[in-house]
Amino acid sequence: MSSLLGNLITQVATSALTKDSPQQSLNPTGDLGSILGNVLGSTMGAQQQNNQFGLDDVLGSVLGAQQANANTGGGLGSILGSVLGNKQSSGQGMLVAVLLPMVLNWVQSNGGLSGALAKIQGMGMQQQADSWMSTSQANTNLSLEQVGQLFGRNEISQVSQQTGANENMVMQGISELLPEVMNQLTPQGGMQAESQANQEIGDILAQLAGGILR
Repeated sequence: MSSLLGNLITQVATSALTKDSPQQSLNPTGDLGSILGNVLGSTMGAQQQNNQFGLDDVLGSVLGAQQANANTGGGLGSILGSVLGNKQSSGQGMLVAVLLPMVLNWVQSNGGLSGALAKIQGMGMQQQADSWMSTSQANTNLSLEQVGQLFGRNEISQVSQQTGANENMVMQGISELLPEVMNQLTPQGGMQAESQANQEIGDILAQLAGGILR
């Protein structure tokens, strides 16, 4: 079975392990811009299906032959763990790599894919949620205020301290990343892949909690 999040994690990991260009460096006083766009380039935004993208491709392209051999069978959580444990990682790529587990944990803690979407819709963000699940419509990002309603300020503050980004930049990252995660988890524009999505999220978070980040 192909991975729903494999392509996204690969791009996040590649960016975090690559030296940032000047426009990708974290500048607490600078314009927010499009964080996800800067990090991942123009390949995101439209609905994507990863049927041709396997875990071997992820490991080979991101971690290199030596690490790929060491982590064979480790899963997508191992990839994120390798990135987040890399002391050389910095900038917006690292910010997105830190935010990805945070977003996945939020989805899981709110009842999985359907529960998280129901919460978002119930808080008046139906239009945004519909765009994320659409196979033809571009994602509509959340406002910073809406991100603050969904995520705890303590978590946002912790990520800010960890990455050196100010809190507005952290919330901007979430406002762009959450829609893309939801987009990837609904490849057919509906809940057909919910079981796989929830299983994949659980596997990634379990690997991270198992000591990969510590």
